[in-house]
Amino acid sequence: MKKQGLVIVHTGNGKGKTTAALGLAIRAWGDGFRVLILQFIKGGCTYGELKTIETLKNVDDRIEIDQGGLGFTNKGPTTQEEHKAAAQETLKRAKEEIQSGKWDLIILDEINYAVKYELIAEQDMLELLDMRPEELHLVMTGRDACDSLIERADLVTEMKEIKHPYQKGIKAQKGIEF
Repeated sequence: MKKQGLVIVHTGNGKGKTTAALGLAIRAWGDGFRVLILQFIKGGCTYGELKTIETLKNVDDRIEIDQGGLGFTNKGPTTQEEHKAAAQETLKRAKEEIQSGKWDLIILDEINYAVKYELIAEQDMLELLDMRPEELHLVMTGRDACDSLIERADLVTEMKEIKHPYQKGIKAQKGIEF
């Protein structure tokens, strides 16, 4: 049976887009897939997923995660131009990796934000779909996925916020939100 790669999108204003993608990465790795996770926005912080992926990589190097971003685009001293340059470098790597034949699953975490905040062009993101080998699974996360991506995806899940602890004044917690 020929393997058919899917384009999967996790979007919406609710929590869990990256978490769902990382759960899929762990499942795929457990089934022998070669998995790459490229993070377009996240960077500069040590998130729990980095420790988990590093532990898995020490067992078997079929999984890799790379923070290409510089952190949240509206916080800190980093300029928009610096964020854009980092996103462009991550996009360049994504193109190379998609065409490399090295991976079974590639997750482009927060790529939808990178498009929304004009760090990368929508057309450049869509070109990733055009160059994707038929057997490669490609997961794209982040709020506000553009209509053109949703149209071309095989599976789109919208995370919808119903209730969040932040509404009660509870701050983000290590191991839960990051």
